[in-house]
Amino acid sequence: MLPMKNILRNWLPLAVVITILLGATYGTIQQALRISANDPQIQIAEDAANALTNGQSIGSVVPAAKIDIAQSLAPYVVVFDDSGKAIASSGFLRNQLPALPTGVFEYVRQHGENRLTWQPEPGVRSATVVTRYTGAQSGFVMAGRSLREVESRDSNLQLLIGLGWLGTLCVSLVTVAASQFIFSTRN
Repeated sequence: MLPMKNILRNWLPLAVVITILLGATYGTIQQALRISANDPQIQIAEDAANALTNGQSIGSVVPAAKIDIAQSLAPYVVVFDDSGKAIASSGFLRNQLPALPTGVFEYVRQHGENRLTWQPEPGVRSATVVTRYTGAQSGFVMAGRSLREVESRDSNLQLLIGLGWLGTLCVSLVTVAASQFIFSTRN
């Protein structure tokens, strides 16, 4: 009978490498999922800001459809005045115009754009892009979209990576034990 201490001593470094590799794999895929959730909003916010800067009306950049951001997966647009007060929106939360923290607008003033996860209340999370427009009037445009599907994919990814991690650890432990058994019987 092989001492478990020898098996564990030989297996633990392998388990650490497996854990690091699968952790890095999860982190990379999760970040790619989350970052790609911004793609439509980047285009929507930039196009709306350009239109407003070029003199188009707010009504021409805010879709007429009213979106309940707590329920819908549809993208929505919010136009804020220069002080950060919502003045037009296709997205509503509890029939109210959304309000962002003032720090978001200060960041956009300094950097031109802010891409953030916004959670106005528990269970309501949006991938949002806020950009600035200038011209006869200045302000901000936010384009957002629910993260519900992205977070569902992330949960599935966690499950798959977790199961793969456990399976790989088990197989590697059995392999190390078997190889030690074979090696010890040859000596």
